[in-house]
Amino acid sequence: MPTHRGSRDVIDVLTRDHRRVEDMFVRVITLSRDDRRRRYVVAKVITELMRHAAAEEEYLYPAVRAHVPDGERLAAERIAAHARTRQTIKELDGLDPSEARFDEVFRRLAGTTHEHLEDEEANIFPRLAGACDPDALRELGRKVERAERATPAWPSAGTAAVPPIEGWDGWFQHGPARGLNGHSARGLNGRPARLTR
Repeated sequence: MPTHRGSRDVIDVLTRDHRRVEDMFVRVITLSRDDRRRRYVVAKVITELMRHAAAEEEYLYPAVRAHVPDGERLAAERIAAHARTRQTIKELDGLDPSEARFDEVFRRLAGTTHEHLEDEEANIFPRLAGACDPDALRELGRKVERAERATPAWPSAGTAAVPPIEGWDGWFQHGPARGLNGHSARGLNGRPARLTR
């Protein structure tokens, strides 16, 4: 088990991200449509997905291309899946979290994301582990962690005064954030992000 930050390899880092994303999806699905925390939690899920995808595209997939047999095709297929995820996120962004259509699109996003994560763990990670030495995997892990920290929050993650959700303290501990480029955050439907009605 790693003893300090940055000592995990890329597979450990990304697998940890996968479990966190899956847990976040479950938490959103269990919130009722009228729960005022829902918009904020969804924005956190989207932030996590976008950070994860950006880090994979910057570091994981180039390593797959460089070291794994048939890596070009494997990476291209996974990047195409990321593009489809971004399209679903854009569709979700125009919906109000209290609408039935929002649930439909969010569940689709959860399902395709789960399939993508399972695919990476079954087909990409073992091949990369077999093709790279442990030091290279640890260096990739450090790069992925840095890239994830550097990716800005989804704009609607900057909502105000959100009541705590049990078990989320560590993820939400830094309080309200500003949107991209320091601008005021916008909600998932493009309006100013406010959870009160």
